[in-house]
Amino acid sequence: MRSGAGGGRDVVTHKARFSTTTVGLAELAGWLAAEAVTVVGMEATGVYWKPVFYALEDRFEVWLCNAHHVKNVPGRKTDMSDAAWLADVVAHGMVRPSFVPGLAIRELRDLTRYRKRQTDTRSAEVQRLEKVLQDAGIKLTSVASEVLSLSGRRMIEALIAGERDGAVLAEMAIGRMRNKLPALAEALNGHFGAHHAVTARQILDHIDFLDARIAMMSEQITARMAPFQGAVDILVEIPGISRISSEIIIAETGGDMSRFPSPAHLASWAGVAPGNHESAGKRRRVGTNSGNRWLRRTLIESARAAARTKASYFGAQYRQIARRRGPNKAAVAVAHSLTDVIWHLLSTGERFQDLGADYYDRRRDPQRQARQLVRKLEALGHTVTLTAATE
Repeated sequence: MRSGAGGGRDVVTHKARFSTTTVGLAELAGWLAAEAVTVVGMEATGVYWKPVFYALEDRFEVWLCNAHHVKNVPGRKTDMSDAAWLADVVAHGMVRPSFVPGLAIRELRDLTRYRKRQTDTRSAEVQRLEKVLQDAGIKLTSVASEVLSLSGRRMIEALIAGERDGAVLAEMAIGRMRNKLPALAEALNGHFGAHHAVTARQILDHIDFLDARIAMMSEQITARMAPFQGAVDILVEIPGISRISSEIIIAETGGDMSRFPSPAHLASWAGVAPGNHESAGKRRRVGTNSGNRWLRRTLIESARAAARTKASYFGAQYRQIARRRGPNKAAVAVAHSLTDVIWHLLSTGERFQDLGADYYDRRRDPQRQARQLVRKLEALGHTVTLTAATE
């Protein structure tokens, strides 16, 4: 903006093109500085925004904008017209910048995300191994809870080595699995062939390789988590949140809750808050909004783990909602509650205190509950007389 003659305000647009190489970005930074630019707006496009953002963040206030929020009206579309439109909406404050953490957190985030991908790859390999066994008529998972337990690994290695006798393979079981020897012997009799052995060998070697890579990544992450050890100690006390989950939460949020004005803002950013849709005074229910998919997935996984803790409030919450709306919606609701707890604990530094599995029972009206139970008994043909218990 520049003041024009007569006191008006004229919009003056300067245009130039630069390459995205390091040299080109340095020229861009110099050109922006020469034009006395203070705020730079840019659109988030895959990973291509990163070199530009990193080249400018030390010299300017850079706004990384959601592409959905700065979409131009239909018409003639060019890169230059998009840039002019983006500059206009940023100059008028019509868009909010996305959260981009500092360098240390960005490095930590890259490591945790890559470790998660490696973990997903390992899970896929275990599933492939199960398919190979099923194709060979080996029903190990019909008896054992998982394929690659210590006993399962020994049996699969023996199959690859050429052992085919189900009874001999079953004798390799250890621990509680030895109580299932007859069932194991029957399940391990199949038609495991040479090509099955080749495939299973490759899969096991790949899994071993992934285990080593995941362990190495975990060492690197642990070393970088030292400044956040206090936050990790707080988070791991929450039911369902493991150390790995706490590392992902810190890597995605930066561990600094001051960036989020309220728990609702964090839940919305994480993608575990319900969306809003109101028109003509009418509201309708909509699903959760899109958010940080890495954090959302971790929160959902932690919620499902917390739901299995019977002595926790989260388990009671999950069971109560699952009865009415199903397990998936219940998991999202628990994830939302976990987000609230995370925000409060990291904001205040307090330790987690569980509300208890009987939280909902304590909130129910005893007299109303008694009336409901009486009606159910009467519906079954009983005559009910209530007598107050004496202390």
